[in-house]
Order: sequence, then C-alpha cells, then structure tokens
Amino acid sequence: MTDMDSFFRQTGKLAAIDWLIDAVIAAGAFGFSCLQLTLAVNLLIPDDFMRRLMGIRAVVPTGVSLAAIAAVTLPLVARRRFPWPVFLWTILSWGLLQTEMSGISLSVAGPLVALFTLAAERSRGEAVGACALAAAVFLFAPTPPDQARVLTQLTVVQNVALALAAAFAGYGLREHQDRVQAFEERALAAERTRETEAERRVEAERVSIAREVHDITAHSLSAVSIQAAAAERLVERDPAAAKEAIAEVRRTSKAALEEIRAMIGVLRSGDHGAEVAPTEGTERMGDVVAYLEGAGIETSLAMEAYDRACVPTFIDVALFGIAREAATNIVRHAEAHRAAIALTVQGAAPVAWAQLTVDDDGRGLAASEPAPDHHGLVGMRERARLLHGSFAATRSPWGGVRITVSIPLTQTEDSHGR
Repeated sequence: MTDMDSFFRQTGKLAAIDWLIDAVIAAGAFGFSCLQLTLAVNLLIPDDFMRRLMGIRAVVPTGVSLAAIAAVTLPLVARRRFPWPVFLWTILSWGLLQTEMSGISLSVAGPLVALFTLAAERSRGEAVGACALAAAVFLFAPTPPDQARVLTQLTVVQNVALALAAAFAGYGLREHQDRVQAFEERALAAERTRETEAERRVEAERVSIAREVHDITAHSLSAVSIQAAAAERLVERDPAAAKEAIAEVRRTSKAALEEIRAMIGVLRSGDHGAEVAPTEGTERMGDVVAYLEGAGIETSLAMEAYDRACVPTFIDVALFGIAREAATNIVRHAEAHRAAIALTVQGAAPVAWAQLTVDDDGRGLAASEPAPDHHGLVGMRERARLLHGSFAATRSPWGGVRITVSIPLTQTEDSHGR
C-alpha cells in the first residue's frame, strides 16, 4: 500500500508559491488550447474553400469544447503533487475526446505538460513508460472520418515528436537538478570536512600546549619543592646552605615564569611574531643531570655515541623534552637513588635513528604491572609518536623503570609541521 501510494503521489510537500505557479501553468495551457482550437486553423488557412478542399472545418467554440479543454488542462494544477494520476487523466481524456472535438483541433498542450512534469519528477523508467503511452495514444487515437488523410498523418507525427521532446526535456531537467544537488552536497561535505579538520588541528594544538605547560610546570615546581624542602631542613644548622637553596628556588621559578611568558607571547602575538628564547635541545642535558642530582639522585649521562650534527633540530629538541619529563617523573614518583641517561645514534643513513634510554632504581614495575599512565608518560609517548618513533616503559635492570625512545632520523615532511 505504501509503495502504491508513493507511486501515485509525491512525498515532498509543496509550498504556496509552488501551487500558485502550477495554477498559472494550468491556466496558461487552458488559454493556449482555446486559442489553438479557435484561431490556429482559421488563421493558417483563412480561405473557406481551401479548408473544405483539405477536409478541415472552421471551429466555432462551444460550451462542450471549452469543457473538454478544461478537462484536459486544468488538472495540471496538481501535476507535481500527483504526476501519474494527472498524466493518465490528461492523456486518456485527450484520446477519448479527440473524435468529439474534430480530431486534431484539440490541443495536446495539457498531456505534453503532464508528460514533462512526470519525466522531471519520477525515475527514468517511469519517464520512458509515460512517453511510450503518450506516443501510443497519439498514434492510435481515433480520427474524424472526414479529416484529410495527409493532414491527419502529419498531425500524428507532430504529436509523437512533441511527446518525445517533452519527455527528453523533463528528463534533462531532472538530470540537471540532480547534478546541482550533488555539487551542493559535495560542497557541504567539503565544508564539513574542513571544519572537522580545523577542529582536529585546534584540539591537537590544545593538547600540545597542555603538554608544554605540563613539562614546564612539573619540572620546575618539582625542583622548587626539592630546594624548598632542603632549605627548610638546613635553615637552622646551615643558614648559608639554606640561603643557597632559596636562591636556587628563585632562579628556577624565574626561569619557569620566563618560559611560560614566552609561550603566552606566542599565543597572543598572532602573525606578528613573539620574542622567544632559543629552543632548548640536548646541549642542555647538563641541566637535567643537575636537576636529578639536586634531588639527591646519583646520575650518569652518556652521550659519546650521540652526534648532534646528524640529528635534525626538531628531533634533538623532542629528545631533550622527553629526557626532562622522564627526570621529572623519577623525582616525583620513583623514590630512586640512581639514574642513568644515555643518548645514541644507531644505524646509518637512510635507516639511522636516535635513541634515548633513561633508567632508575626506584619503585619500578611488578612483573605483571603495566606502565603507569601518568600525564608525563602520555606526553612522552605523544612526542615520540608525533615523530613516527617508538616509546616503551619497561622494567629496568636496576629494578626501577626504563624509558626507551627511538626516533628515525629520516622524517616525512609532515612529521615536524608544528
């Protein structure tokens, strides 16, 4: 029942302006048919003798003829809401009234408009079927016995050709509308894709900024906390050492504030550029060692197999950031006494890679315990994956945690787009 209803009736709703347009078209078809009925033959062949010779009678409008024209054309008001019923009504009405209205004098404007609408609104198969039905009616509709044979044949050929033209025009309009709709949908999809990509980039940048702020604050505040605790212990028995610890607190906090100000300056400056300090790389690894030793952790640093000249700057900076974050985790969570940091370059171009290893003898991981999911580890993992590298947090030979990061030195162009 639903399929039959959708076959005979369009599911879309028409606005008031659509009904008004269809009413104007129906009235136009009615007026055109009236003019054709009364004027076409009389104007084209004004001589009465010639008309009689050709078997054509002058048509005088009557109430019956006007009613017949109305029956064939006025249903066009509902042509878009009910394309099939309107087409069937107009074409069959035309065929049945053809003999009564002197054959060719009854206009085919109504059936042609209905056929055009059906071809434009329905599928290709339905358009072909409707065109075939219209052609059959035009070909086999009865003709008046007193009509000239040649003129009747010409009129039949003309009507069939007009039916084909109306069907092709309606189908062409449908194809054009489908293409326009497809273009609009692709444009909307592209716009949504751009918005999604922009949101993704904003989210990635937000995570990146959060990671940088976390690195700065976690590292610096851990150092401040350690030095403050040392100052508190030494303030009475060794005031000079306590004073030095407090001075270190001041220096560390000042450096952290400068880094945060530089980052905020970049965010505020837009396209004008902000004044920032040089990027920190592995040449500052001594600061990481000093930070660990300041927390009472015996630390060794091995960089003999690390050649900074062959390591791209963005990889060198990332390795330093990961090492600094690993040191912060050791101080804050590991309760370690020893730590070892090693930087190496392994392999040869084009398959060389830089590797960072950080070991401690802290609390470590149980045999079945997964790596802790602290923000620091998440940040280190994200840094490594951003550069197509690998990250692993495993049990150290010393009983603590081993951080291993390997980053290939041959990067794609988008690996360091930030």
